[in-house]
Amino acid sequence: MTSDKLRSVTVERTGAGQFTATNAQGGTVDFGTGSGTGFTPVELLLAALGGCTAADVDVATSRHAEPVTFRVAVTGTKVEDGDGNRMTDLEVAFTVSFPEGESGDRARTILPRAIKTSHDRLCTVSRTIEAGTPVRVTVTDA
Repeated sequence: MTSDKLRSVTVERTGAGQFTATNAQGGTVDFGTGSGTGFTPVELLLAALGGCTAADVDVATSRHAEPVTFRVAVTGTKVEDGDGNRMTDLEVAFTVSFPEGESGDRARTILPRAIKTSHDRLCTVSRTIEAGTPVRVTVTDA
């Protein structure tokens, strides 16, 4: 894989049940195991799913009109059974409105196609989840 295609983050423990993810550009996201107001890893997965498709749809529609409302709600059910923990029933629900007028009409017209194209082809996160990509886990000495 070429370096322009590789994506990576590092995760470091910062305290009991607390972690910081750092990307290649130096940006950070703090998260934890559910105590306090911080995001959990599952919530970050839902945010990534919603954020990925939101970014695709925003690019496609905002070139025509700036949205008045742009909200994406992502939900799923956590299942814990003999097959192990996982999320099921994932749903990404858009609430988007545009101003009245010709540019808003154009944005409204392409909105459903933009959402479908993101889901079916562009959003790396949803495409990866649906493809069921294997995850390889390794251990190295510190």
